[in-house]
Amino acid sequence: MAFSGSLVGFLAIAIFSGVVTEAGKSKWIEAHATFYGDMSGAETMQGACGYGDLHRQGYGLETAALSTALFNNGKTCGACFEVKCYNSAQWCKPGSIRVTATNFCPPNWAIPSNNGGWCNPPRKHFDLSLPMFLKIAQYKAGIVPVQYRRVSCIKQGGIKFEIKGNPYWTLVLVYNVAGVGNVVDLKIKGSKTNWIQMSRNWGQNWQTAERLQGQSLSFKVTTQDGIVVQSNNVAPVNWQFGQIFEGKQAS
Repeated sequence: MAFSGSLVGFLAIAIFSGVVTEAGKSKWIEAHATFYGDMSGAETMQGACGYGDLHRQGYGLETAALSTALFNNGKTCGACFEVKCYNSAQWCKPGSIRVTATNFCPPNWAIPSNNGGWCNPPRKHFDLSLPMFLKIAQYKAGIVPVQYRRVSCIKQGGIKFEIKGNPYWTLVLVYNVAGVGNVVDLKIKGSKTNWIQMSRNWGQNWQTAERLQGQSLSFKVTTQDGIVVQSNNVAPVNWQFGQIFEGKQAS
């Protein structure tokens, strides 16, 4: 996840965890954080948001799996958070991290929430990659109390559209979205069609049964704050399944 380059998306926007200020940040909320994997971040290669190779897609190690209370059935995928260790002088390190929601931390119903079921509802919890956890806490802590807030996502380049599926079913993965980061609606248009409403398949994968091969493709992305980004003819007539195209960026 790139934080250099042009600063985009620092607007006054309303989001589910509070009202984002002109600095692009919402109020601090208490939660807990753990870690997974090792320093290589190998486990960031897949997740419940459907992003796939997070290193290739620009998210890198700056990622988090969210508990049920935060994941919102995948609707939070792509949102960005600032997280800092809180109220634990023995285990906390100074400073904060920024992470993108890219995965789901499933509940463990065999373990009560007050005895280790950290991702069980109604707990708010972040399962971080080990390198990110170590930026804010000691390894031996295992789990630490944290505070978090929604922040604007800062990306380089435009919104990416990865087209998958087959001639009878088109699946589009949307990623690298700036601003609030998470997409709540996607429409697609072939050069021979009107705008077609896509439905969420899982995470940030959107689907349609319309046959669109042999047409240039346009996309209309709506993010959680209501901003609509329209990218016309980003995929040429001869596009193929498995290809990735870049459109305009949210602001």
